[in-house]
Amino acid sequence: MPTMVTTREIATVAVTVGLIFGAADLAQAYDGGEVKDGGTISGTVKFAGAPPARKALDVTKDQEVCGKEKHLSWDLIVGSDKGIQNAVVRLVDINKGKKWPSTKAELDQKGCVYRPHVAVMPAGGELKILNSDGILHNVHTYSKLNPSINKAQPKFKKELIEKFAKPEVIKVTCDAHAWMSGWIVVSDHPYVAVTDEKGAFSLKDVPAGTYKVEIWQETLGKLEKTVTVKAKEETKLSIELAKK
Repeated sequence: MPTMVTTREIATVAVTVGLIFGAADLAQAYDGGEVKDGGTISGTVKFAGAPPARKALDVTKDQEVCGKEKHLSWDLIVGSDKGIQNAVVRLVDINKGKKWPSTKAELDQKGCVYRPHVAVMPAGGELKILNSDGILHNVHTYSKLNPSINKAQPKFKKELIEKFAKPEVIKVTCDAHAWMSGWIVVSDHPYVAVTDEKGAFSLKDVPAGTYKVEIWQETLGKLEKTVTVKAKEETKLSIELAKK
């Protein structure tokens, strides 16, 4: 049966977004290497109740670039099958496992929207922030554990390279376009997934063992589940999140 979590229950385990990864992640360095006979954690994150409609966002500037398409809110996207898009699913207590496939990640500003809405990157790696719009953007991040960024990115500066040393979930906005917002998930291990348009996710090559899995969504908060992974087997996880 799916796990039902109410807003009140979420509140009991919610913490400040900037501290979502907490001190436990920093206590022991992650050891990345080869994983033999690993298992998979997969499943869906769905919305309990009637799916809320996305709100229209007002485009108040740079209409020739930003107004080419209708802008809808990104803070909670629920599909027709109630799948929640852009929820973050991650292991919180793993210190040894597979390596990151890459030490680099990208975040594009295209159509005056952050793409992807949630970017995942390794701690200490490089984030390439692109400006595909050819207009002035201003990248502004809000963090607790890493230095914040507040940099203008004019049209002639096609990319910025930024680094974040510590695991954290960081909000990013554009001071030039008030409706733009996104998230940067900085993790010390690669067992992090962002749900797709159906709310589906998959964490592969997980060493056999018992783990805590954290599910976080920017408006619904977070919760934890305990999952046991067996070698070469798939463990299914079904989660429902609800507003109060």
